[in-house]
Amino acid sequence: MESQIHKIHQQLVNKKITCTALVQERLDLLKLNTHNTVNSILDEIALKLATKVDAKIKNGEEIGLLEGIPFGIKDVFMLQGTYATASSDLLKNYKSPYTATAIQKLLDAGAIPLVKENCDSFGHGSSSENTIFGAVKNAIDPNLVAGGSSGGSAVNVAKDFTVFSIGGDTGGSIRQPAGYNNVFGFKPTYGRISRFGLMAYASSTDCVGPIAKSIEDIRIVLNVMSGKDSKDQTTNQSKSISQESIVNADDIKTVGYFKNFIENDAIDSEIKTAFLTSIAKIKAQGIQIKELDFFESETLVSAYYTLAMAETASNLSRLDGTNYGHRIEGANLKESYSITRSENFSEETKRRIVGGNQVLSQGFSDEIYLKGLNLRDQIAENFEKDFKEVDVILSPVTPNKPPKIGESLKDPLSMYLSDAFTVGFSLGQLPTITVPQGTATGLQITAAKNKDKLVLKFANFLKDTI
Repeated sequence: MESQIHKIHQQLVNKKITCTALVQERLDLLKLNTHNTVNSILDEIALKLATKVDAKIKNGEEIGLLEGIPFGIKDVFMLQGTYATASSDLLKNYKSPYTATAIQKLLDAGAIPLVKENCDSFGHGSSSENTIFGAVKNAIDPNLVAGGSSGGSAVNVAKDFTVFSIGGDTGGSIRQPAGYNNVFGFKPTYGRISRFGLMAYASSTDCVGPIAKSIEDIRIVLNVMSGKDSKDQTTNQSKSISQESIVNADDIKTVGYFKNFIENDAIDSEIKTAFLTSIAKIKAQGIQIKELDFFESETLVSAYYTLAMAETASNLSRLDGTNYGHRIEGANLKESYSITRSENFSEETKRRIVGGNQVLSQGFSDEIYLKGLNLRDQIAENFEKDFKEVDVILSPVTPNKPPKIGESLKDPLSMYLSDAFTVGFSLGQLPTITVPQGTATGLQITAAKNKDKLVLKFANFLKDTI
């Protein structure tokens, strides 16, 4: 699909549409939608900003490429003065006292926020069912889950309610719902985009990234959000990626894939066949294909959830209703803490906190947590070795198609295993994009750290190849 950002920009500049009319149209669609994608509508903010864009155009002033473009925000980001619920009972009435760096950069570029989007509570889930606002429904088939945790963000883009949306990806939370809803979803190199103002899930793998309908729109939004931030010491300075630099993929000579992923008994036969067909088409273009050995997917899932749950327990320990959030009073302070947390956290969040506290507890941390850290180091070393042999790695996004709403809630283990093909790249802190091609849930393209441009290059190549 062509760039929606470029298209709308030209329509605004040529006065074929007004920004106010554009924003109002999208707001109306969001209000009427039946996919449960909305946590709160930002109509007052959006229309005020749209009026300013229209005034600039009327006065003959130049507008930026993102100026007047409507977008959505996963409801785990701060936007000053708006609700930041994390789709949870604990924060259902909480309003942001400040704005996340990534969101502020978009506002500075003139983009217009329309909606805080439904998601798994605190990002804990792979189906967008663990939410007080009701399960997000898949854009293609509303009987199926939307994927998670950025389900509302992916569906809003797929249904054209927003031009792009900003999600968070810790273990696949942008890439998996993008695959389930047939759109592009990009997890950049860890540290390329500031996490300041993103509610922390697992700080060592949390990433901010865009969801859109075209590679070009992903590129535009990525450039705006990227850069070093004094408020996030894990960020690094990165070069802007030009449109011209990702058109030609001639420098990509070798593509690798993990043979054990494809030979795993858990993979859906249709996804396996489609993936191997895509590999054959790439090979027919003169690109060398290399089979790679990697950790078993079950090992990756275990390592990821060991570390992620430990970090979750630590990050959420501050949420007890004392300074903010919905507090439930008990007979004493200890009981107030206990009731507030037990009643206000979802079952999935409580499961992860309990699991994390177990991992970190005396007598277990050496046996479990330190082994998880060691395994993460081994995974990173493995990737370094692989990228000496191949330019990019291709994989399915998920081992299976999206389940029906309700199925994942009955089987948490099955939900965790749906992340089998995404969590390894998160542990490696690598740039990875989901493209809506090649299998029923798309394909995943990954490159070495800071090779974000290479990922977009190959995504463009695939667009015309498979």
